[in-house]
Formats: sequence, C-alpha cells, structure tokens
Amino acid sequence: MADSARTPEEVRREIEAQRDELAQSVDTLREEIGEATDIAGKLRANLPVAAAAALGVGFVLTGGIGATMRFLARRSREGDVVAELGRFKIVDRG
Repeated sequence: MADSARTPEEVRREIEAQRDELAQSVDTLREEIGEATDIAGKLRANLPVAAAAALGVGFVLTGGIGATMRFLARRSREGDVVAELGRFKIVDRG
C-alpha cells in the first residue's frame, strides 16, 4: 500500500533516474567492450614480445635448428666442381 501513496510526479522522477542509470551503464559497457576488442592496440603495446614470438614460431615451422645445421653443413661442402666421373666429383673448395 506504500506504493499507492506515491504521486505520479514521484513515479516519473524514479523512472527518469532509472533511465539515466541505465544509459550510464550502457555507455560503460560500450567502453569496456571497445577496450576488450581492441586487438590492434594490445598488439601495439606488446610489439616486441609479439615479434619475438612470431620469429620463434617461424623458426620452428621452417625446421628449426635441424634445418639451420643442414644448411650450414651443405654450404661448407659446396665448391667449384673441377672434374666429375659418374657420381664422384673433384671439388675445389678454396
């Protein structure tokens, strides 16, 4: 019965106050969603870490240490072929 004692003006003020509170909550939610979905900003803030991670992943995906060692070993065996007989070669590595 206490609610029936309110005047229409009081009800309007309460509705307006609730509407303002809801509008503020919606604005806050929009800001928080914007911050949560700002991937470019987060990446920019952590660029050195992201670059190092990308480099490490690329290194592993391309064969990592094994591929690097095979590449270096192959480079050390290269040279100018002086003579060749079947599968045998004489190589000048000088």
